[in-house]
Amino acid sequence: MNLNFNFPEALVVDKVKLGNSGLTVSRIAMGTGSVGGNRESNQTRLGMDNFIKLAHHAYECGISFYDTADGYGSHPYVGAAIKSLPREKVTLLTKIWTFEDGSDRIEPFMKTIDRFRSETGSDYFDILLMHCLMRGDWNENRKYYMDAFSKAKQDGIVKAVGVSCHNIDALAEAAVNPWVDVIMARINPFGTIMDGEPHEVKAILEKAKNNGKGIIGMKIFGEGKHVTDNERQQSIQFALHEGNIHCMTLGLESEAQMNDAIQRVMKIANS
Repeated sequence: MNLNFNFPEALVVDKVKLGNSGLTVSRIAMGTGSVGGNRESNQTRLGMDNFIKLAHHAYECGISFYDTADGYGSHPYVGAAIKSLPREKVTLLTKIWTFEDGSDRIEPFMKTIDRFRSETGSDYFDILLMHCLMRGDWNENRKYYMDAFSKAKQDGIVKAVGVSCHNIDALAEAAVNPWVDVIMARINPFGTIMDGEPHEVKAILEKAKNNGKGIIGMKIFGEGKHVTDNERQQSIQFALHEGNIHCMTLGLESEAQMNDAIQRVMKIANS
C-alpha cells in the first residue's frame, strides 16, 4: 500500500452514537479479522507484542472500539491489549457462529460466551452479533440463538445484540427486525464483496437507520481490493456521506495504515 500523508495535523477519532443501541463508540473500530479464519488473522499473525502495540496506538488515537470474533482467534490478543485500559472506556464487539438448525452444534451457548469472556478477560461484551448471516429467514431458523442473546442482554452479559450480514435478504430482514440493535454490513462504492449493488445496500441501510439500528460498515476498501490513494479516499467519502452508517470497522495492520485511515476519515467527517 502506498501511503501518502498530505494532512496538516494528526486528528483524533471522534465518538458517535450507535443508533438507538444506547452505545457511544469511536467512529472507527479496530478490525481484527483481515484474511481471518481457523482462529487466526493478519492481525493475530503480527504476534502478541506487535498486536498489543498496534491496539494501544489505536486507543491513543481515539479508537476505543475493538471488533473481534471467535473465528479470528483474536479474543486473547484483544484481551491482553485492553487489560491495561479502562474497561468502561472500551467498546468490545464479538461474533458467534450460528447454525440453520438452531442448535448447540459445537457447544452450549452459555459455555461459548463464558469461553469468550475468559479469553478476553471481560465480564461482558458491549455488542454480540450472529456472524455471517446468509439467508433472509434467519429470524425463523435462529430463534434459539435470538432468545439466548436476549437472555444474555437481560443478564448484563451483553449490552446490544445484532447481526453481521453477508446476504441482501438477511440484511433486509435485519433492517426491520425489532430484535436487532446493531447491524454490521458490507459497504463500498465499488460493489466489491457486497450483498448487492451499492444503491441497493444504501437503501436498506437507510431504512435500518430510520428504524434506529446502529450501523457498522465493513469491507470499506472491498477487503483490500481498493487501496490506491484515490480508491481509499473515494471509499471513505462514500461510507461517511452516502453509506448510511454510523461507524466503520477497518482491518488495519500497521501504525502507518492506521494513521492514514484516521486522518482521511476525520478530514472527511469534518468536511
